[in-house]
Amino acid sequence: MPTHGKLRLGVNIDHVATLRNARGSEWPDPLRAALLAEAAGADGITAHLREDRRHIRDADIVALKAGIGIPLNFECAATDEMQSIVLATRPHAVCLVPEKRTERTTEGGLDVAGDADRLRDFITPLREAGARVSMFIGHDPRQIEASAAIGAAVVELHTGHYSDLHAEGREAETRAELEALIRGAQLAHSLGLEVHAGHGLTYANVAPIAAIPQVKELNIGHFLIGEAVFIGLGAAIEEMRRRMDAARA
Repeated sequence: MPTHGKLRLGVNIDHVATLRNARGSEWPDPLRAALLAEAAGADGITAHLREDRRHIRDADIVALKAGIGIPLNFECAATDEMQSIVLATRPHAVCLVPEKRTERTTEGGLDVAGDADRLRDFITPLREAGARVSMFIGHDPRQIEASAAIGAAVVELHTGHYSDLHAEGREAETRAELEALIRGAQLAHSLGLEVHAGHGLTYANVAPIAAIPQVKELNIGHFLIGEAVFIGLGAAIEEMRRRMDAARA
C-alpha cells in the first residue's frame, strides 16, 4: 500500500486562453498565468491544444515549454497532427484525451480497450522521445488494464461524473462513484501505472479524491481560473493546495 506522500497539483491554464480569444486580443497571456501558478506552488502546468484551437494555440505551447520551470503536461487527441507537435515540442508529459468538436469540455474517458492497437503505435514514438504518456480514462477496469497493456506510464481518472453528482447533492451516488474511483486507482497502481485524477474538481469536492493514496497528481483548471476572477490566481491555487494537503494528511 502506498503512503500518503505529497500530492502534486497540475494547473490547467486553458481558460485563460479562452478569455483572451473571446476578445481576439493578446490578453490575458497564458504564459503569465502559468508563471503565477508556478510561483503559487503548482507542480506542473497542463494545456490542451484542441484540433479547433478554441483556447490554447500552437504558439502558447511553444511559449509555455520555453518559459516555465515546472513540467508541461500537453493534453491532446491522438491524431497525426498532434503527434507531430508533441515530437517537435517535447513536453515532459502527454495526456491523450477523447475530443469532439461539439463538446464544451471533455465529456468522458478515452476508449483505450477499443482502440488499443492504434494507440500503442501512436504512443511508441512519444515514449521514445522521452515523454511520459498518460491515458485520460474512466475507472472501468478494462480501460485501466488496456492502458497498462499498451505501455502507458500514467492513467488520469476522469472525475467529472463524481463532481457532477456531488454538485447535485446525490450523496449515495457520489459515494458509489468515489468508491469506483478508489478501486480504479488501486487497480492501476497494482499494474504499475502512476495514477492522476482530474475534471470538475473544486474546493468543495477535492478532499475525498485527494485522500486516495494511490493518486499522485490532480489536474485542476476551470474552477481555479474562475475563482481567480474573485481572489486572484495565486490565492486560488494556494487555497486548493491547502485543501489537498489537509486531505492527504
